[in-house]
Amino acid sequence: MDLKIFDRMESEVRGYIRSFPVVFNKAKGSLLFDETGREYVDFFSGAGTLNYGHNNPVLKQKMIEYLETDGLVHSLDMATCAKQTFLETVDRVLLKPRNWEYKLQFTGPTGTNAVEAALKLARQVKGRSNIISFTHGFHGVSGGSLAVTANEKFRQAAGVALSNTTFMPFDGYFGPDVDTIVYLEKMLDDASSGLDLPAAIIVETVQGEGGVNVASWRWLKELEKLCHRYDMLLIVDDIQVGCGRTGNFFSFETAGIRPDIITLSKSLSGFGLPMSLVLIKPELDIWKPGAHSGTFRGNNLAFVTAAQTLDSYWAKDDFARNTIRKERLVRDWLENIVHSFPGADLSVRGRGLIQGLVFEGRPELANKVVKKAFGHGLVIETSGARDEVLKILPALTIEDEILIRGLEIIERSVTEVLKNQGINAQVLKFGGIKK
Repeated sequence: MDLKIFDRMESEVRGYIRSFPVVFNKAKGSLLFDETGREYVDFFSGAGTLNYGHNNPVLKQKMIEYLETDGLVHSLDMATCAKQTFLETVDRVLLKPRNWEYKLQFTGPTGTNAVEAALKLARQVKGRSNIISFTHGFHGVSGGSLAVTANEKFRQAAGVALSNTTFMPFDGYFGPDVDTIVYLEKMLDDASSGLDLPAAIIVETVQGEGGVNVASWRWLKELEKLCHRYDMLLIVDDIQVGCGRTGNFFSFETAGIRPDIITLSKSLSGFGLPMSLVLIKPELDIWKPGAHSGTFRGNNLAFVTAAQTLDSYWAKDDFARNTIRKERLVRDWLENIVHSFPGADLSVRGRGLIQGLVFEGRPELANKVVKKAFGHGLVIETSGARDEVLKILPALTIEDEILIRGLEIIERSVTEVLKNQGINAQVLKFGGIKK
């Protein structure tokens, strides 16, 4: 593989090419192919952008048909047939069945654009500047979104002071015996706590980049109650774990909450096309025309594939049920790895098809597993404050056979890495019989 042109011309800021040092040529479903034709199982999914796999044939055909009619591709925020169809589909598939009302703001093209708009609007609505975010949270790397991002690596690169944000402990931050909602409530209730009353709270229900940290349904319910009690807006950042990643289309649905503002991006288009969206309760939509803009907020190809995605996968409940079935398969496999290496200080956490194998005691081993797995034909990444979490993020449409192939590579890679550390798998017994 000749990577010299990338080394010579591309900025040092590039990241994933360092983890996966090959030249990729094509992709189909949950498989990637490099220029030599070698095949890789994809457990990365474009950092959560490809929930329906690469070059999904249904979505690709819809896009080709649209292009062949000379349909508009770029339209800013003008009315188009493609946008009309998307709006009608969102209303029919997502909003009306849930008895929800939201206004839709197209911010384009990426998730950070949606977060920036959400924060700006919340501050306008409440007339307050402070925002509460959470430890290990990630919301983007542009100015406003970076201010509510906790990750040290990204914050250090800002070059300016990051202000108007107060960080609070996420669910489980102090361990299972400490209720961080009680802590937050105490801070809000005490006028001399030093906490400026925020305009909004922004939260991920599962912190992807933060290490696959999962907020309980109870914690999310109590968070919503606090927002109502103290006149704060609740913003759910569903950019990575929305669009079905946790089972339901919205990651927070099972908690029974209804955020004031929801941000979506990544897998929203279904095809990997740039698209971001802010869902706003109607009474909060106080924007003046043109007050928040963006040249690429009208990506009509993304509207076409996004509408088809909703119709193909979310008009019925069977797709969500199948995602939960696959979750159990992945979870069981990872739990078995944990139990096979009792001395390795491993654990599992996640929800739906975002699962994490945590190398708590030896965080450096997670990246060793990534390197080893890539050598065996699996693309996967780490997350967490110390890169201690092997993040499993397959396409929701992945075939069982390919899913199991990827899990086998993880098991093999973990075994090899731990063996090099002098840690061997323990033979388990079931019913007194060695297996």
